[in-house]
Amino acid sequence: MAKVIQHFINGQVVAGAGRRTMQSFNPATGEQSGEVSLADAADVRAAVESAKAAADAWAETTPLRRARILNRFLRLLEERIDALAAVITAEHGKVLSDAKGEIQRGMEVVEFAAGAPQLLKSEMTENVGSRVDSHALRQPLGIVAGITPFNFPAMVPMWMFPVALACGNCFILKPSERAPSASLMLAEWLTEAGLPDGVFNVVQGDKEAVDAILQDPDIDAVSFVGSTPIARYVYQTATAAGKRCQALGGAKNHMIIMPDADMDQAVDALMGAAYGSAGERCMAISVAVPVGEGTADTLVAKLEPKVRALKIGPGTDPESEMGPLVTGQHRDKVRGYVDAGVAEGARLVVDGRDLSLQGYENGYFIGASLFDHVTTDMTIYKEEIFGPVLSVVRAKTYAEAAQWVNEHEFGNGTAIFTRDGDAAREFAHRIKVGMVGVNVPIPVPMAFHSFGGWKASLFGDHHMHGPEGVRFYTRLKTITTRWPSGIYAGADFAMPTMG
Repeated sequence: MAKVIQHFINGQVVAGAGRRTMQSFNPATGEQSGEVSLADAADVRAAVESAKAAADAWAETTPLRRARILNRFLRLLEERIDALAAVITAEHGKVLSDAKGEIQRGMEVVEFAAGAPQLLKSEMTENVGSRVDSHALRQPLGIVAGITPFNFPAMVPMWMFPVALACGNCFILKPSERAPSASLMLAEWLTEAGLPDGVFNVVQGDKEAVDAILQDPDIDAVSFVGSTPIARYVYQTATAAGKRCQALGGAKNHMIIMPDADMDQAVDALMGAAYGSAGERCMAISVAVPVGEGTADTLVAKLEPKVRALKIGPGTDPESEMGPLVTGQHRDKVRGYVDAGVAEGARLVVDGRDLSLQGYENGYFIGASLFDHVTTDMTIYKEEIFGPVLSVVRAKTYAEAAQWVNEHEFGNGTAIFTRDGDAAREFAHRIKVGMVGVNVPIPVPMAFHSFGGWKASLFGDHHMHGPEGVRFYTRLKTITTRWPSGIYAGADFAMPTMG
C-alpha cells in the first residue's frame, strides 16, 4: 500500500482538511510510491494560526537559544544524512551522492544561521547630538513562507528556514508535491531538536496552497525558487498583497572556454555541470561557448566520447552517474526540446532520446544529448530545458561570447575557463550575471555569502541566505534616545537637527 504523505502543523503530522490528493512515483521504476495530501486554504490557515500562536514567544527567545536548537538540528542531519538522501533519491531520482551533496550544502546554511547572536548584532553611535545616542536593531518580520522546487527538496528549503528561524520568525514550508517527504523529515527533526510547536509548519500542495499563502494577510514574506513564469507570478501576487518577496526563477547558464583553457579540465567540468542531477539544476551549465573554431573542434571531440560513456541508471546504483528525470511528462518535454534542436538545424552529436534500461523500462530515463553548431536564435538556446542537454555555441571572439551572455534573458550563473588573469577579471567585472565562476563551473556561493541571479532569474531585492538572507527576514529599526539631564530649554518647533 502506498504511503500517505501529509502535512506538519503545530508540531505533529496531520491529515488536513483538503480532500484532494495526487500520486507520487519512483522516477526509476515509474511505480507509485505514495499519495500526497494537497492542502486547501483551510490547511494553510491552520498552519498560519499555529504560527501566530507561537510567534511572540519565539521572537522573544534569545538568539543564543535559537542557535542552540539549530545546532542540535545540525547534529541530527549529520547523523541521519543517509536516510534523508535515500528519500530524496526515491522521489527525485538523483544519484545518492548528489542527494548527499545537496544535504551537505543545506547544512552549511544551518551552520551559518547558528551564528545568529553574531548576525543580529546592531550598530550604535554615541552623541549623534548633544546627549543624544542612536542605535539600530534588526527585528523579525513575524510569519514567513517558503515555496520550494522538486529538484532540491532538502537544500532549497534549508536556504530559507534556518536563517528565518535564527532571526526569530515562524516559517511555513510548501514543498514541491513531486518530492514531498524530505520536508516532513526536516520538520520532525527540528521538533526533536527542541523547536517549539508551531514555529515550523509544512503544508503539502499545489497552486491552491500557493495562492492561499500569497493571499493570507498574516504571512509577512514569501521566498520562492522555481521557473521564471511562476517566480514572476509569485512576486507580483505577493507584493500586490503587501508582502516582502524574493522569487528565484530560471536560468540558461553559459560557460565560455577560451583558447588557452586547460581543455581536459574544462571538459570534465562541463560533464558534471551539464549532466549532473540529469540537468535538473538552476545552476546547470546548458550552453558551452568555445572561442575560436579550433577551441570548438577540440572541445566537441573530447566531449563526445565522455557523453556517450555516461553511466545512466537508478540513483541507488553506486555506479550511476546520472539518474532519471523527475516525471514522465518532464522526460517527454526534454525529448521535445531535442526534437526542436534537430528541426531548427543544430547538429545532434549525441542523441539521448531513445535510451531504454533493461529492468527499468517504465522509469523516466533519458540519455544525455550534445548539440553542436547551435545558434542564438534557436529554441534550445533561448529557453531553459532543465534536462541533460548541452548546446555548443561557437564564438569567433571573446567579445562575441560575452555579448551573448549579457544579452540573454536569464542572468543566474556563468563561468569562464582560462589561464589569463586579465580575461578572467574582465569577465567577472563586466558580465551581467549574478553568480560568476572562474575555472569553476557551478559557482554556487558558500552559505556565508548569498545566492541569487540577475535579470529574469530573480524577482525582488534580496538574494538568499548569507547576509542578504538576514536582511530579508528582518526589519530595520533605528532608535534615538535622550535621557533627562536636568537641563530643559523648552519646546523646539524647528526640524530636529543634531549639530
